[in-house]
Amino acid sequence: MQITNFHDMYIAELQELRSAEMQLTETWRRAAEVAANPRLTNIFVKHGEQTQLQKERLDQLLQHHRADPKAHTDQAMQALVHETEKMMATVEGNDLRDAALIASAQKLAHYEIAAFGTAAALADQLGLRDDQRVLHTCLNEEKRADADLTDIAKREVNQDAVAV
Repeated sequence: MQITNFHDMYIAELQELRSAEMQLTETWRRAAEVAANPRLTNIFVKHGEQTQLQKERLDQLLQHHRADPKAHTDQAMQALVHETEKMMATVEGNDLRDAALIASAQKLAHYEIAAFGTAAALADQLGLRDDQRVLHTCLNEEKRADADLTDIAKREVNQDAVAV
């Protein structure tokens, strides 16, 4: 897809976000399987469910704009997911692996925060208030997930990992 105007750029952002969410669905499932801390496992399961809902919301936005949801692949997310998978495979010990999972998960969440924030700002510039509301909902979910990860890291996981 050639991007020739601001609206095209917005659609490309939505397509990349959808690609990111598709990639993350499996990553959150795998992280939940690998995590040793039950609370961390629950965070990953919950965020996986949210990711699926976010993908569905993006599908609806793209459908509304008559855009192909699969037109772009988010290569930055591919790289971040690859690094997360590498952490899952190489870090030994449950406590240390959980700390590494949180660090990786926060990188993923921060990327999503930036991406949803950007898309919401573009929607605002285009006067697409309904789109903007949907994107802000997703943005706020990402911020809450990041806060949950920070909380469990500070209160439990990182302390356990340091003690090893």
